[in-house]
Amino acid sequence: MEQIIDALSGLILKAIPTIVVLVFLHFYLKFVLFGPLERALRERDKLTAGARKLAEQSLAAADQKTSEYEAKVAAAKANLYHEQEEQRRKWLDQQTSEIDQARQRTHTSVSEARTRLAGEIESARRDLGASSAVLADQIAESVLTRRPDGATA
Repeated sequence: MEQIIDALSGLILKAIPTIVVLVFLHFYLKFVLFGPLERALRERDKLTAGARKLAEQSLAAADQKTSEYEAKVAAAKANLYHEQEEQRRKWLDQQTSEIDQARQRTHTSVSEARTRLAGEIESARRDLGASSAVLADQIAESVLTRRPDGATA
């Protein structure tokens, strides 16, 4: 057993420099490599979070501008539809006015034509009355002057 302890103590004595180097290497790497790496990772996380926050703010601003744009477009469309409706009403009123004027002119023309026609009918009746009397006299004279044998004098 003493031999084992002597061998073990010899191994431990030989391993002490390796253990010291490993402990030194551990603290050296922790200080030189992992410390700055951890600080860089924290800084990156902080910057990434800031960039995300900035991106979210930009997205919110873009959404707000989009909604404002859509509201303005809707208002412009409503205004355009209102103007179109107003123009259509004006055209309908104008057409109605023109139709009423045309009806009035037609009614006036028809009344004047009826009056002229009534005058012409009255004039024709007078002319017919006068010419019928002349024709009746001519027929009566022709019948009375006719001979019974069919010869006229």
